Amino acid sequence: MTIDQGTAADRIVLAIRRFIAASIFFNARAAEQVGLGLTDLQLMHLLQLNGPSTPGHLASWSGLSSGGVTVALDRLSNAGYVARAPNPSDRRSLLVTLLPGRVRRLEAMYAGVEAETRRLLATLSPTDLEAVIRFFSTLGAARANAPMAPKGRSHNHHFPATDSSGSIND
Repeated sequence: MTIDQGTAADRIVLAIRRFIAASIFFNARAAEQVGLGLTDLQLMHLLQLNGPSTPGHLASWSGLSSGGVTVALDRLSNAGYVARAPNPSDRRSLLVTLLPGRVRRLEAMYAGVEAETRRLLATLSPTDLEAVIRFFSTLGAARANAPMAPKGRSHNHHFPATDSSGSIND
């Protein structure tokens, strides 16, 4: 099945998957340009979206282990992107904060993407914009709470088979 075949739901799922794949590769290129790993950059996105956070919250939001978050935060701290300080709300934990000076270079890399997104959104009616907001809010909440398949168990029905052209086989 190609993006212009199947039900509307089929076409939306394919469009989302293509958008996610393109976004991941864009983020990977951005991370590489500033000498970071993709996981490190994604943790920075979480900090930008949620504000100063504890390593525990970052682990919960990302699905990484606490050890994995600690290693990534060590890299980000050593590169000057984040600072860790005692959490004023809980002396037993730390609060991780983005350092604005180093983040500016990343913001410049994303400026064109944001401008293009805003340009495309401006073509939608207020009703359509509200539908997009509802859809992504609902999808984001569902994704955040979705359990991963246990290791060793494949759920191939969630990852459709494709032919050599990349089209999905029904």
